[in-house]
Amino acid sequence: MVDDNTTDAVARAAELLIGRRTVVISGAGLSTDSGIPDYRGPDSPPRTPMTYQQFVGDPVFRQRYWARNHIGWRRMDAARPNPGHRALARLERAGAVSGVITQNVDLLHMKAGTRQVIDLHGTYARVRCLKCANLISRMTLAQRLEKANPGFADNVSASAGGIEVAPDADAVVTDTDRFRMVDCLECGGMLKPDIVYFGENVPPERVAAAFGMVDRAQAILVAGSSLTVMSGLRFVRRAAKNAVPVVIVNRGRTRGDELAAVRVDAGCSEVLGALAELCC
Repeated sequence: MVDDNTTDAVARAAELLIGRRTVVISGAGLSTDSGIPDYRGPDSPPRTPMTYQQFVGDPVFRQRYWARNHIGWRRMDAARPNPGHRALARLERAGAVSGVITQNVDLLHMKAGTRQVIDLHGTYARVRCLKCANLISRMTLAQRLEKANPGFADNVSASAGGIEVAPDADAVVTDTDRFRMVDCLECGGMLKPDIVYFGENVPPERVAAAFGMVDRAQAILVAGSSLTVMSGLRFVRRAAKNAVPVVIVNRGRTRGDELAAVRVDAGCSEVLGALAELCC
């Protein structure tokens, strides 16, 4: 249930969105109620996300990452959509939302039933070879890593109990020194999750598709993003430049607050559920 202090803001947001073709820009704050922590929420501990340069340039760092990801991707794969994801899917079915541009890699929009989704930063479920660009599923790689590291996942799960998993499927695991990595079966190249890391560019065709979606929008709804990184903020700036109204739903301040017509400082699950009730 929406807090009394946010009821007026939610009503104003609904009034602005009703009858307008809305595009959603979603971030990690939308998925916290599915058990996936965010990077920059007001209650989040300090995090240092991995950079592309660290991954490709440091074999020890890469080994540690793959060991942690070998645990973390399973937790992300098991995550399920929360009421916020389901509310957005409902808004799409009702014709109120025309598409979602998500900064998340957790595939929870798809699991909730949303059809028009641009996974801006990729997804945890695919792995790409940096040499030949061959794509495989994360499950296929998991099977290879299990053979190379028999019992690793079971031993970690048994000894660690509850393991925290970051939004990029990086699990907090410390004993990784003996973990064995594997290379691309096609060419022997370096494998990397099909996720855009910090310091790496979003593929230009994906950016173009997202800008096209924003340019066709009549309203923008930001859900659970602090808009700290330019990959999300640029779409809000584009909308504002085009005089398209922006609604922001997020706990805590964002870099786009001065561009918002309505700002709702509250959790996504409650607010998006309330918006779905008012807009559908």
